[in-house]
Amino acid sequence: MKRFTISFLLAALFTLGAFSATVDTVSVFSEKMHKNIKAVIIKPQSYDEQSAHPVLYLLHGYSGRYDGWVKDAPHLKELADQYGMMIVCPDGGYSSWYWDSPVDSTYQYETFVSKELTTWVDKQYKTVASREGRAITGLSMGGHGGLYLAFRNQEVFGACGSMSGGVDIRPFPYSWEMSKRLGLQSEQPENWNEYSVMGQLHLLTPNALKIIVDCGTEDFFYQVNKRLHDELRYRNIPHDFISRPGAHNRPYWSNAVKYQILYFNEFFNNQH
Repeated sequence: MKRFTISFLLAALFTLGAFSATVDTVSVFSEKMHKNIKAVIIKPQSYDEQSAHPVLYLLHGYSGRYDGWVKDAPHLKELADQYGMMIVCPDGGYSSWYWDSPVDSTYQYETFVSKELTTWVDKQYKTVASREGRAITGLSMGGHGGLYLAFRNQEVFGACGSMSGGVDIRPFPYSWEMSKRLGLQSEQPENWNEYSVMGQLHLLTPNALKIIVDCGTEDFFYQVNKRLHDELRYRNIPHDFISRPGAHNRPYWSNAVKYQILYFNEFFNNQH
């Protein structure tokens, strides 16, 4: 009877997810911006202090928050368990576009994510503390951030991606408060060229980064993603480009993140 009871309780615990990924909500101080910034950190079931785990930095979109991904895509915990990777979702501000803004000192999110946050995570958790163990991606504004930060910080990230990303900001001069971070395009066009993913392609060399780009054919960012794909091909930069029916919405991102995590898992495994 006791043996049956113990077996039943263990089965119930597994059913309830007692032995699954855990989610930490942390606050990280940014020296650059002089404030604390929140992040969600998903640790896989396999996490322990003995073995190092690779880390995926997963960025939210415009007007989003640090906890948006875990609320809208709860299967992230299952994916973390399945692939044995940590997932870090930082707060990127309401409209940072993950830039170090040249006109707004309160929005310095390139430094925060690529320098301050990665350093803090590596100190606090058992991670693969090198570019071979770090990838970065995101949705929409975060898709821009995933590529922009990786292109500019290749010593930090070894793989990067974008889901429905605003990879060329220049066609949208009055949208998503970008002019508050860059100045008006009519007055400071050089900022709009330099701070776009398309303006960072000169930094790439073949096979230096693993790159995956995903955008639905009904997305208002589809054409700029297609142009990015064409330009990467022209420059002989290997990358994966996924295009399928879909719009700029949560169901698309919830599905797309599965493919991206699989892609990054293969990258991490190949480093060994």
